[in-house]
Amino acid sequence: MSDEPGISAGRVALRSTSYDGLSAYGGRLHWLESLPATGDRVMATWRPAHAVTLGALSVGNSVHAYGGGAIVAADRGTWVVGEADGQIRRADDGIVFTDSPHQHGDLTFGDGRLLCVREAAAGDQLIAISPETAREKILWQAPFLASPGLTAGRLTWTQWADDAMPWDSSEVWTAAYDGRRVHDARRLAGGPDESAVQPRWGPDRYLYFMSDRTGWWNLYRHRGGLTEAVAPVRAECAAAPWELGYTDYVFLPGGRFAMTVQRGPSWSLIVVEPGGRLRPVELPYTSLKPYLAVVGKRVALIGGSPTRAPEVATVAVDGRGEIEVLRRAEPVAEIAAITCPEVMQIRSEGGEVTALFYPPAGHVAGAVPLILRPHAGPTHHSDRRLDGQVQYFTSRGFAVVDVDYRGSTGYGRSFRQALDGQWGIRDVEDCRNVAWHLLAIGRAAPGGVFISGASAGGYTALRAVCEDGPFTLAVARSAIVDPRRWTTTAPRFQRPHAARLANAEAAVRAHLFRAPALLIHGERDEIAPIDDVLALAHGLRQHHRLAGLVSFPEVGHFLSAPAALAAALEAELAAYRAVLDGRRTDA
Repeated sequence: MSDEPGISAGRVALRSTSYDGLSAYGGRLHWLESLPATGDRVMATWRPAHAVTLGALSVGNSVHAYGGGAIVAADRGTWVVGEADGQIRRADDGIVFTDSPHQHGDLTFGDGRLLCVREAAAGDQLIAISPETAREKILWQAPFLASPGLTAGRLTWTQWADDAMPWDSSEVWTAAYDGRRVHDARRLAGGPDESAVQPRWGPDRYLYFMSDRTGWWNLYRHRGGLTEAVAPVRAECAAAPWELGYTDYVFLPGGRFAMTVQRGPSWSLIVVEPGGRLRPVELPYTSLKPYLAVVGKRVALIGGSPTRAPEVATVAVDGRGEIEVLRRAEPVAEIAAITCPEVMQIRSEGGEVTALFYPPAGHVAGAVPLILRPHAGPTHHSDRRLDGQVQYFTSRGFAVVDVDYRGSTGYGRSFRQALDGQWGIRDVEDCRNVAWHLLAIGRAAPGGVFISGASAGGYTALRAVCEDGPFTLAVARSAIVDPRRWTTTAPRFQRPHAARLANAEAAVRAHLFRAPALLIHGERDEIAPIDDVLALAHGLRQHHRLAGLVSFPEVGHFLSAPAALAAALEAELAAYRAVLDGRRTDA
């Protein structure tokens, strides 16, 4: 099938570069960089006046299923986690420092020791490793651990129970460590109704961390036995901790901090002055990843905008706002051809939800086919940054709208928890109301409104066509089908998530479908195993509601391999065109 006119699926797939996990030391900056052609992620290194160099080893881990914290740079060297086996290696010579059947992540360095989190069979272990001898010592164990840190004999970490998610309930702990044993361990923050994350010892030897005790993740400091707010702001200053190694704030010279701030779909960077005054840093970005690092007097970050592909940059935080781009992804289209989103506030049950509406390319006026996209997670948000998959469809005359339904992050704790026990209900209501609104104002064509999602968003899409509404087709990639069954098939980390969100009628049932569905899934998906999708496909086929089943034998949860992503986009486009052309899409 021809991809013209419009941006080709292959072009989108081969230009889907991503950057993650910044780590800096001694003027050098390291990060993870994906290689779309191979699917590998490698360590990239930058230093002033030198070109970026890429390592050969595929770097990453699967601690808590989603990994993170796979690079750390320090005075003793740089360490990485090999993606093939989850073991720690010294980057310079490839010497392996761990020999375990388990995964390692959240690498940090303190008091001359390499620290990490190991996900063992019975739970997590906080490990200290000698950089000279590779000798290991287990310092602490808990169901789940993150953010280890060690300074001047004081240890810190985050932990949470096996029936909780860290964005709902997590704790910050500290202890003394003399090189032989851990003692005087105590909880300083967090609990059943508080998420306390990202603890870090400051240059002043006080402990800093993020907490949502006010309903928003803000920065706090513990000193003299008391906890105080450092920079109160009615916004999220931390990301929901899906991965290890998030760094939403860094220490600057002179007692200052740099910190990310998220308000809905928009991000910014602020500097916190010693007296607590907040000073915004002028940036060309509307989206920031939760990774900051300090390089000299500058802050390194990963940013993007509706017209800028993701890029690694350093920014001057002295008031000049000067930016140096170190690495940027190749854009999928020329700037003139890119469709930018309109930020909309749309009424739904219980209040308003935020939507990012992308009109079709060429400023086509009037009602057009619409693709509504509930984001994955569902404890996540829509990104206000250049997305090649959006441009693939807008370049072909479709409008696309991303919806931050109830349960999304970036709107405070209460909005984030509004989906508890209501998954498949409130998210569907919000998506349906956004679609009805766009139909009512003439921005969407009746009979041409589709819903498409991945993972948790795929579940929302499937549930949406199990009820009467505006959607004429659902597309579900890597979808969850039965949240209650998912409590037993999901990775250990995410099982409490399903239990908290699901309701008695949560499962997707084939006989309820009012419109057909296209199912796209990787056969090696360990987060949402394919068995439930195959059973659903069988039921949909019997009820003449299966628009197609596309499976990929060597693909996991994320369709990142170029061939799989391109094939998925082409299958999705073909299904939409079949509906618009009046052809049968169900079998």
